[in-house]
Amino acid sequence: MPRKKSVKTAAERFTEEADGIVNFSKKVSGLQDTLQDWFFDYAIIRLYGEFETLMLDALSGAINNDATAISSATGFSFPKHINWNVCKYLIVGKGYFDFKGRDHLIQIVKDFVPDTHYLVQVLKQRKYKDALEKLSAFRNFAAHNSEKAKAAAKKAIGGGNLGSAGSWLKKQNRFEELAESLKNLAKAIERKAPY
Repeated sequence: MPRKKSVKTAAERFTEEADGIVNFSKKVSGLQDTLQDWFFDYAIIRLYGEFETLMLDALSGAINNDATAISSATGFSFPKHINWNVCKYLIVGKGYFDFKGRDHLIQIVKDFVPDTHYLVQVLKQRKYKDALEKLSAFRNFAAHNSEKAKAAAKKAIGGGNLGSAGSWLKKQNRFEELAESLKNLAKAIERKAPY
């Protein structure tokens, strides 16, 4: 029997990486404003990438730990034990894991596990909605700097003036608060995961 992969370890890894990004962000306070803005643009892209890794590993781990979940969600019979790499391939194929906001992330997860699965239940919690929406919107704004991305970021914060992703995130501990909310989400997954 193949060894089960640990979703708990994936959640712990995300928390450590998020802490590292936040700790590094505290060291830019002496830099000029433009450089701080650029750093926080990079920081949100990096945080998003770490969160993507968490979601891919957690979903792969959920399938690897209990293949009945994917059988239930898809209506197809899968073997009881699926290799970790096969789990990842089922999710991303030859591409990479990407999501466009909270609702899209939940839909992707529900493509592989039933509505009653702990991953879906954690992601659906209202207390994480704001963080998930801001994470996607500000990552896209930082990465693409387009009018469409800017409009989505404005929508995520309820409107207002917005120069750049970094200029908004660096103020009032916004980046730290966003990272903390995502760490709390990771800890909720860690508590619910059997392995």
